[in-house]
Amino acid sequence: MIGMNDFRAEPEALRQQEFAALERVLRSGWYVLGQELKTFETSWAQRCGVGFTVGVGNGMDAIEIGLRAIGIGSGDEVITTPMTAFATVLAVIRAGATPVLADIDPETALLDPLSVERCLSSRTKAVLLVHLYGQMREMTGWMALCAGRGIHLLEDCAQAHLASVSGKVAGSFGTWGAYSFYPTKNLGAIGDGGALVTHVAAIAQQAQILRNYGQTERYHHPELGLNSRLDELQAALLSVRLTWLEEFTARRQQIAQAYYAGIKNPHILLLAQPAAAENHVYHLFVIRCQQRQRLSAYLTEKGIANLSHYPIPIHRQPPCQNVRCDPNGLVQAEVHAAQCLSIPCHPQMSDRDVAYVIEVMNEYK
Repeated sequence: MIGMNDFRAEPEALRQQEFAALERVLRSGWYVLGQELKTFETSWAQRCGVGFTVGVGNGMDAIEIGLRAIGIGSGDEVITTPMTAFATVLAVIRAGATPVLADIDPETALLDPLSVERCLSSRTKAVLLVHLYGQMREMTGWMALCAGRGIHLLEDCAQAHLASVSGKVAGSFGTWGAYSFYPTKNLGAIGDGGALVTHVAAIAQQAQILRNYGQTERYHHPELGLNSRLDELQAALLSVRLTWLEEFTARRQQIAQAYYAGIKNPHILLLAQPAAAENHVYHLFVIRCQQRQRLSAYLTEKGIANLSHYPIPIHRQPPCQNVRCDPNGLVQAEVHAAQCLSIPCHPQMSDRDVAYVIEVMNEYK
């Protein structure tokens, strides 16, 4: 079976470096909020082109902490997409704010700016842009839209590690960016992890307080925070895996280009290619098919793993059925959710694997 990921096939050199990092942490005797975290935070901030990284427990917490750090909460609206992991919207709700759902562009599955404009209200405080599947597009337009309305542009970068536009990396365009380091992410830990990145020192300082019980110094808690800290072991492992990220990203992009060039089947629709290779890091390679379940079963039978990201849009989830949406509806999100299918696109795939996937896709009838 060609899997969606294959951690067991990662290079032995990487594994040995991870073992060394594990031993270093164990021998240090310091497991939370130590030097390993500081080192990773500095490295990730530099790689993202921002001044500050705050390591937290997971990507959802990064969004919640980010919202709270800029004072977005009760009575405030945050516009985002129904085509995302549930954690995106759950974080908005946990912060006390109200999510509002705009529709997507059918060619990319990303937020549609015109739909976002229809969702704006006097209570809108931010647009939370999700760089879905690892792609970034139209960032100049998004920055102008938010600046013109006097609202925050926020970035959910959970799937977009190293994606960039004109040399600027995901998370560096808006007020802040939120990252997940869940194991399957392009930069993944060996467990949960996340980070907030920002240019603004005051936001980073507030996030540091919030991630640690709302504590400014030991035993002093001027506000209610969370227990959400990226631990020393995960930080050390992420520092190691960061040194491999560019190589692994290049391989994902190479596989994606092979798919774009090779998959030629009228029953299978590919999402639009990005304007530049750097714009998409292919956390997921997603296609659309009107008979998705049939295609999925066919691929599984042929030994090719596949998943739907995401088959149930946010507004169809029971806790979110009363969330305010684009007054014109979420038609494109509904269509995409019914047709989208992710196929393998990970760094450990061989050229032979890639060729086989293309062959099987083209043979589908």
